Amino acid sequence: MDRTDLRSAARPASSRLLPALLLLLTVFGPISMDLYLPALPALTRELGAATSIAQLTVTACLVGLALGQLGAGPLSDRFGRRGILLIGVAAYIGTSLLCAAAPSVGLLIAARFVQGLAGGVGIVIAQAAGRDVYAGGALIRFYGRLTVVGGFAAIVGPLLGGVLSSVVDWRGLFLFLAVIGSAILVITLFAFGETLPAAQRTTGGWARTLRDFRTLLADRVFLGAVLSQGFLYAAVFAYLAGATYVLQDIYGLSPQGYALAFGANSAGFMLFGYIAGRAAERWSVRGTLTAGIAITGLGALGLLVAGILPMPLWVVLVSLFALASGAATASPPATTLALVEYPQIAGTASSLLGMVRYGFGGIAAPLVGVAGAASILPLGLVTVSATVLAAVSFAVLARPSRGGAAEAGSGGPSAATAPVITAH
Repeated sequence: MDRTDLRSAARPASSRLLPALLLLLTVFGPISMDLYLPALPALTRELGAATSIAQLTVTACLVGLALGQLGAGPLSDRFGRRGILLIGVAAYIGTSLLCAAAPSVGLLIAARFVQGLAGGVGIVIAQAAGRDVYAGGALIRFYGRLTVVGGFAAIVGPLLGGVLSSVVDWRGLFLFLAVIGSAILVITLFAFGETLPAAQRTTGGWARTLRDFRTLLADRVFLGAVLSQGFLYAAVFAYLAGATYVLQDIYGLSPQGYALAFGANSAGFMLFGYIAGRAAERWSVRGTLTAGIAITGLGALGLLVAGILPMPLWVVLVSLFALASGAATASPPATTLALVEYPQIAGTASSLLGMVRYGFGGIAAPLVGVAGAASILPLGLVTVSATVLAAVSFAVLARPSRGGAAEAGSGGPSAATAPVITAH
């Protein structure tokens, strides 16, 4: 048991809810994205939108998630995690209701963007607060658990969406998101204690934030880890945007069948995310990240082949499984490489990581619909290109080692300074 684990054992009982809440906060992104995906074709028909326009509802949420994290991270470094989180969760509830009431695809796209802004707060706070209270092997394990819970949410999302789609329309799915947000708000009020004491917060306003951004972007290891994650997430979100059309319109799966297939892939995401956390801690952070990129590449290559030559359904399902599993494998080590050296600006570092992840995803998602709903080829081209760029980014930029801290999972200089958490 390392020092961080010993500190955790000494916390008051009420604060023991914090790790579970941090994991719960990661459902913002996956649930917002996945719950309504089985109903996306029906939404497209009801609103009279083209496939590529309807997919902009996915893109808008992704772009909002990216920008929301970019703002929330530095604000949480300056004002603390708790207040920023409460504002974000409350805004998420309101914008989910706006999505449910949208009368046109244009207004839905706008509401989805604002919903993404609010949802990004939970994601960045979960990562930054985790860095506040964990170090060393415990930090790597925590980021592995974040990946696992994200995969679990991705399983629950489409499965619930498939079931709910049989009894409610897509508007009802957004009402369900509002209910989920309300539950998280109640839990946050009672279980989230401030993890960043006032003495450890940044000062200097946005000028200081810009200096912190420059510091991070000048770090080749940070930049390599972040860009590789951005390109891998571009492949993942291309899959999220395109798989529903591929599996339902091309291969004829029902919404429930699609939800089951998606759930199987998300189970792989969970399993490989858990394995990656352990492998990065016990074997190699960089080696685990490299393995994740390679597995993602195999899945993307399978999709490209299926876009060129007629392939049975099982080939596409295996390729999608590999793509999702590979991205999950790369996530814990990449997050560790990006955040481990920056305990004092963990929110800002996390915001850049999240912005690139979801921003690149938002750019890639509509590209898979350029040929309509009857072709797999754009999905294959986008995912292969994204994976190649991820491999190049990591290989070229992240070669130097920062004293072995990230590799060994030592946790950097803040290992002895994580705060004791008080519940509110």
